Amino acid sequence: AGIASREFPDQLLIALEPEAASIYIRKLRMHQFIPDETPTYSRNSVRREHGPLSSSFSNQSSPILFDSDKLSTDQIEYNTSKQAFEVILDRGTRYIVVDCGGGTVDVTVHELDNKMGTLKELYKATGGPYGSVGVDQEFEKLMCTIFGKEVMEDFKMKRPAGYVDLMIAFEARKRTASPFKNNPSNISLPFSFIDYYKKKKGSTVESAIRRYNDPDIKWSSQGMMRLTPEAMKRLFHPTIEKIKGAIGDVLNSPDVKGIHYLFLVGGFAESPILQHEIRRAFSSILKVIIPQDVSLSILKGAVLFGLDPTIVNVRRSRLTYGVSVLNRFVSDYHIIEKKITKDNIEWCADIFDKFVLVDQSIGLGDTVIRKYTPARHNQPQCIISFYCSESDKPLYVTDPGVRKIGTLVLDMFNDGYIQTNHHNNSSITSKDRRREIQTRMVFGDTEIKVSALDMTTGKCVRATIDFLNK
Repeated sequence: AGIASREFPDQLLIALEPEAASIYIRKLRMHQFIPDETPTYSRNSVRREHGPLSSSFSNQSSPILFDSDKLSTDQIEYNTSKQAFEVILDRGTRYIVVDCGGGTVDVTVHELDNKMGTLKELYKATGGPYGSVGVDQEFEKLMCTIFGKEVMEDFKMKRPAGYVDLMIAFEARKRTASPFKNNPSNISLPFSFIDYYKKKKGSTVESAIRRYNDPDIKWSSQGMMRLTPEAMKRLFHPTIEKIKGAIGDVLNSPDVKGIHYLFLVGGFAESPILQHEIRRAFSSILKVIIPQDVSLSILKGAVLFGLDPTIVNVRRSRLTYGVSVLNRFVSDYHIIEKKITKDNIEWCADIFDKFVLVDQSIGLGDTVIRKYTPARHNQPQCIISFYCSESDKPLYVTDPGVRKIGTLVLDMFNDGYIQTNHHNNSSITSKDRRREIQTRMVFGDTEIKVSALDMTTGKCVRATIDFLNK
């Protein structure tokens, strides 16, 4: 699209969605938020609604959503609906950001670092596949239960356009579904589906709905499938329970205390049902903040982030990052399968030399420098491979869960230095004091900047690695 080029790669910045939402919401005023009409519950009434899918959301007693005893005292009974929102600009204010999108939900915790408004990430983004697609999947399950799994799968395969029309019709009703709505939701079934079902089963869709015998699901005289508000809520129930569980897991973390606010953003956050359930579950301990233009919060925040990328000055490393090196072989420590011999010296191959560990706090521009030497005195190239892992335990880059994320190739030809050519070798050592290669990783931004510098010739190669990718 011409946004950036190889010559000017910095013209394109990557913004993390929860960060963008956080940046934008802090600049809003009270009248720009969706008002909270949810009743405030006591500390002991913050509970998870669970049970069979046939039951709707209710106020019945059930296991607590999270352990309230683990919460700090200043989180309990924190009802500030009439307070000025400017309080969040105070230094040290902590808040949880819940980004509910179509496919996934991300939950993270930020803290205002100073009066200038810079952010510190206290809890790395976590969550899972709990987006609005989960509601679509529940509707698909319902259709399979009513009309038969084989019928729905065949219809999806043979009449894809009709299937898309069906899901579009449901999407329209899903967006308007509300916990305060008493009118049923009418879902128009495409004629292609009505015709296909009759040819396939020899009966009408109306008769199939009657056989299903659910008082909350009827066939209307206008030729539509009619779902009561309770039936619509049941479709939301599994997904919302997972979202509430993810938020509860973060609040239960021993590293997260003193949270006063919850920011709810993302496209799925437009749902009145989701808004109501999040407020009902957490409004007794947190001030739930939902902007009026909830689906655009991330986009607008990304623009603000582009104007000042330094506004987020501390992040948590999503992964452990490092390089593959050779170390002198130690028989009592290294496994024998990794032993190799070069120039009559025994080395241990595939050592994972870690630069930063998972969940480590990283400041903007934090730099880690390591110095290595080539395994052979006269090798023409030095190939440095970068690896990552979700754990800080691996010793070797071949251990389970370790994967390669990038490679730097440093040309080491230098007139008068290398006299002969040998087969390229990709290994580097940290012990030999021959030719020195300086490897640098710069963290803290949304991308990791890596470089390798030949200290003898001054040649340098650079690359970037996505810091946000898991």
